Amino acid sequence: MVEYVIIGGSAGGVGAVEAIREVDPAGAITVISEEPFPQYSRPMIADFLSGETPFEKMTYRDGKFWERNGVHALLGRKAVGLDLTKRQVRLDDGDEVAFEKLLIATGGRPFIPGIEGTEKKGVFTFTTLSDAEALAEMTNGVEKAIVIGGGLIGVGATEALVKREVEVTMVELKDKVLSLILDAAASDIVEKVIKKAGVTVVTGQTVKRIVGRRDDDASVGGAVLTNGEEAPCDVVIVAIGVIPRTELVAGTEIKVNRGILVDRFMRTNVPDVYACGDVAEAYDFIWGENRPLPLWPVAHLGGRVAGYNMVGVKKEYPGGTAMSALKYLDLPIISVGLTNPDGGTYETMIKYAPEKDVYKKIVLKDDLIVGMILVNEIEKAGIVFHLMKNRINVEGFGHELLSDDFGLITLPENLRRMLLGD
Repeated sequence: MVEYVIIGGSAGGVGAVEAIREVDPAGAITVISEEPFPQYSRPMIADFLSGETPFEKMTYRDGKFWERNGVHALLGRKAVGLDLTKRQVRLDDGDEVAFEKLLIATGGRPFIPGIEGTEKKGVFTFTTLSDAEALAEMTNGVEKAIVIGGGLIGVGATEALVKREVEVTMVELKDKVLSLILDAAASDIVEKVIKKAGVTVVTGQTVKRIVGRRDDDASVGGAVLTNGEEAPCDVVIVAIGVIPRTELVAGTEIKVNRGILVDRFMRTNVPDVYACGDVAEAYDFIWGENRPLPLWPVAHLGGRVAGYNMVGVKKEYPGGTAMSALKYLDLPIISVGLTNPDGGTYETMIKYAPEKDVYKKIVLKDDLIVGMILVNEIEKAGIVFHLMKNRINVEGFGHELLSDDFGLITLPENLRRMLLGD
């Protein structure tokens, strides 16, 4: 009986368990997870903080998932070391777990820059349910908050706080919000909507120091920006982004770049050791190379591919790419792939109706779709994504992609059949 060990009980770990059990109903599976909660959707923690979504609606597998799949779940436990020679995982309480096949799905951790005062009470990160729970408890009665970061995490946290009637100042180092997934025009639309909700948006700045209250220096009382201005607040949320949690493999022979390096079968360079999700650098089908992709569906797919290969069923990871499907303050946004090409032979098509807050952009390279942004009119996103994912040459109809009449009926018959599965 094979001993499978999975470090991480989130999307990648769940995907791996499901794939393993499809093939091997008898092997011993141990999952080590720092979080004590049942399987929940981390992208929904902003909805939890806002009070719109209870925890029960965040779960994507029922409470019997581990039991039903015969998993020995070590919840609330942390893996702190690997012995690849003895094939053991060392836990924070000194226990050791033996493995024959190992999947590292430890995810990412919040990036916290060297800001003075981050140890004060009232400073939070925002990537887990525990973060959201602590914030929800803290923000009862809180009047003002500063969110450091205008990316996906920062904007999500900002929206949740606005819905809790907290006055928010968002501070973003770049000159635009959501700059990693949007271009300037799309970002302007988002920023206008955020400001309309009462948020103060400060760009081109960051926080250099968090200061205490006059009556309690150990608690947050304000933040000093890089331009010297001080903004009063009761809470600071550091939401700059996440970085792969590779510390577990430090000092081992497992190869790491920004994340753990894996091949198209999610294998590391060490036999029988796999990695997936935010901790790994996996194949990006747009860039044609391995990159960190901290995305929920990508982690789940990578976990499934790893699980199949752990049981000896050869499955190749088809690749992912940067993908965001959002709805901030009732503004729907889709961003996929390369949205801000820098140089190279790219063709960009844009349709912009600022009076309606509608923006559409398609990026082509050699008649292949390599990126798209859709703001406020996202109905055709599925068709465009399928053309992108399947690397369909759009020569002859590419100019119609942003047409109001564009749809399945405008595609060549062979493509319609492919997309419809005929």
